[in-house]
Amino acid sequence: MKLYTYFRSSAAYRVRIALHLKGLAYDAVPVHLLRDGGEQRAPAYREVNPAGLVPALVDNGIVLTQSLAIIEYLEEVHPMAPLLPQDAVGRARVRALAQTIACDTHPLMNLRVLKHLKGPMGLSEEQKMDWYFHWMGEGMRALEAHLERDGDSGRFCYGDTPTIADCCLVPQVYNAQRFDIDLAPYPNVARIAANCADLPAFKAAHPSAQPDTE
Repeated sequence: MKLYTYFRSSAAYRVRIALHLKGLAYDAVPVHLLRDGGEQRAPAYREVNPAGLVPALVDNGIVLTQSLAIIEYLEEVHPMAPLLPQDAVGRARVRALAQTIACDTHPLMNLRVLKHLKGPMGLSEEQKMDWYFHWMGEGMRALEAHLERDGDSGRFCYGDTPTIADCCLVPQVYNAQRFDIDLAPYPNVARIAANCADLPAFKAAHPSAQPDTE
């Protein structure tokens, strides 16, 4: 397998975690999102992913995009070390937590949105960061509330083994920590992230452990 990735991309980070949790070997192909205006915009990469986003996974000649779709594919094709619970309610809860991050929160704060805010929309750096902190806070509060209300979490988001929800939570916490966001208001989020950090799979997927890290 070949994974087109960028060390600091949250979406690529999710897929790296899933690959390592499942013990699947892959070749990392770095795509620098800032160099030369963004290597993801180059025609050669657009042939891999017409959307010009990372990650993209190539498996036996098949190209897959979108982090959650890739992880679900890995779950179906490589069911060992499952990342979804066996029961329907559990699977729905895990997917909901994952989508709270990957669909509701992260897209509002990713690189291309922030660049558009400062470029065509003319926002100042301070205004851009106000936007970032606002949506990070909204997302974290929603995630914490779900974890507290549903009562399904153990060591991890759902029970005592990592799931797709943890694959999404950890990169989001990494982003928060990059900007010194206080995690004290989100004790369940902080606790789960700390538990994940102890596992070899999460360490191997961390941005600092990637070949293109800066």
